[in-house]
Amino acid sequence: MNSWLIDGTGLLGAALVVLAYCMLQLERLDPRGLAYNVINLVGAAGLVFSLCFNFNLASFIIEIFWIAASLLGLFKLWQRRNGEQQPGTEG
Repeated sequence: MNSWLIDGTGLLGAALVVLAYCMLQLERLDPRGLAYNVINLVGAAGLVFSLCFNFNLASFIIEIFWIAASLLGLFKLWQRRNGEQQPGTEG
């Protein structure tokens, strides 16, 4: 595979993770929202893709945790939205 594609995917992933963090600090994204978690997930996935070709164990481990945290955030969002769509089903 072309090294520019691998590096480009990793750089785009890094840019997305940094963008999500900056937007969070500027209070432009809700940390519990869809956009923040998807941007982080896609960014971390891009970094993992590039790490499959230029492996670094420490970076790989942190990105796996980043993906897991993003998936957890998306699951919690799904739970909240699913709960809001079913009023009156308690007790």
